[in-house]
Amino acid sequence: MKYPIGIQDFGKLREGGYVYVDKTEQIHRLLQSGNYYFLSRPRRFGKSLLLSTINELYSGSRQLFEGLWVEDHWDWGKTHPVIWLKFSSQGVRTLGLEPAIHKMLSETAADLGIELQEDSYDLKFKELIIKAAKERKAVLLIDEYDKPIIDYLEDVPKAEANREILKSFYSVLKDSDPYLELVFITGVSAFSKVSIFSDLNNLHNISLADLTEKLLGITQEELEAYFEEPLQQAAEKNNLTFDELINQVKRWYNGYSWTGESKVYNPFSLLGFLSGKRFQNFWFETGTPTFLVKEMRKHRYYDIGHIEASEHQLSAFDFKRLDPITVLFQTGYLTIDFYDERFRVYHLRYPNEEVRFSLQQYLLNVYRDTLSGNALAPAVAITKALEANDIASAIEAINSTFSSIPYDLWQKENEHFYHALIHLMFSLLGTYIQSEVHTSKGRCDALVHTADHIYAFEFKLDKTAEEARQQIKDRGYLTPYRDSPKQKIAVGVNFSTAEKKVTEWLVEEL
Repeated sequence: MKYPIGIQDFGKLREGGYVYVDKTEQIHRLLQSGNYYFLSRPRRFGKSLLLSTINELYSGSRQLFEGLWVEDHWDWGKTHPVIWLKFSSQGVRTLGLEPAIHKMLSETAADLGIELQEDSYDLKFKELIIKAAKERKAVLLIDEYDKPIIDYLEDVPKAEANREILKSFYSVLKDSDPYLELVFITGVSAFSKVSIFSDLNNLHNISLADLTEKLLGITQEELEAYFEEPLQQAAEKNNLTFDELINQVKRWYNGYSWTGESKVYNPFSLLGFLSGKRFQNFWFETGTPTFLVKEMRKHRYYDIGHIEASEHQLSAFDFKRLDPITVLFQTGYLTIDFYDERFRVYHLRYPNEEVRFSLQQYLLNVYRDTLSGNALAPAVAITKALEANDIASAIEAINSTFSSIPYDLWQKENEHFYHALIHLMFSLLGTYIQSEVHTSKGRCDALVHTADHIYAFEFKLDKTAEEARQQIKDRGYLTPYRDSPKQKIAVGVNFSTAEKKVTEWLVEEL
């Protein structure tokens, strides 16, 4: 079985004999429901492949759809000229946005056999649309419309300048309806209409619609229907039963949702796993979110496993006043868990283990003021120590992490750094052993399960370890596990902000 990892061209995928999960029924249903669409999805989710598929449909490439659902449901005798603009491959950084747009329009016109006369980029775009639609309405596909802004989030003046150019560029579409059969725009971020698409009142944002919940990504049903053989092979390679393998794959790569109902796999990560049959980090490694984790530290975000957000937060991206929750959702680091209709808020969570594990590593490093350190080292050391019931070594690993933080950072906000580091270290333990980090009142700070022990940790700041240990006993943090044969251990820890380390701890078996 050939896996189309990184292949975004539908023709190449089909002619090359790569496996294709048939999404053509959903695409057909979408194209019959309207004609001005905007769809936001994280990177590596198949947006470009979707547009490539639509391009081949309207170009009448029936041979590429042989055996697929849409083959018998599409009018192949009716074709349309396709204007396909790809902002990801136009050299915006090297040429500048305006020259890149001119180049893109000229190349697209040449592909369609059109000669352009206009000098300005907006009028040239309008001319291209009108001339392309001379005999039949044109189809307009715009891929990664927001890349000229997203690439400059750390340079606000440049991002603002590019936004103004794009706003003028897209304003041409306002009066182009007579020439357009379909407009389909994709990107990572969902900028407000006022920001970029102010004149395009008929643009339908389908990012959170039921119509597109399974359009991109791979469902559990599709996984098991199309990939049963490689899944069986992966189970054998990892010494797991088939059911155990499925549960592991779900935990690592499934979980993305834009409605709170259906869940899908990131196709890039899933295909990467099926290719190598090993549980690895695939999607996250395709782009280090340096800017994002710095923004998270700036806004003091570190515990984002369960977040509430309004629909406005999820769909309005303002690069001048970045809301980390908006960015985390639109870039795929958070996804919808469920929608609370009464209060009209979305509950967000990490999509899966791959994303949580990776983002928390970067966060731990950025809190330690390094982006290149081994963030897993303290988590691994603590795991090994707790498995050996060696509390002293676990405390040593914690102190080692605290000692790596530059002095000036402690001077500014030591209490915040303390809570963030404790949370991230113990949360990363969950990759190796069952570890829950609690922040709500009435629950211990961390509960860790190993093969032989259950640990309840309570951390105090500038108080006493005895107070921490007594709280575990008084509030019965280990009581729910009294029937477990495992050894139950209370660990009270006190951290000194003056010495910037754990100064005392007390251990008691309960």
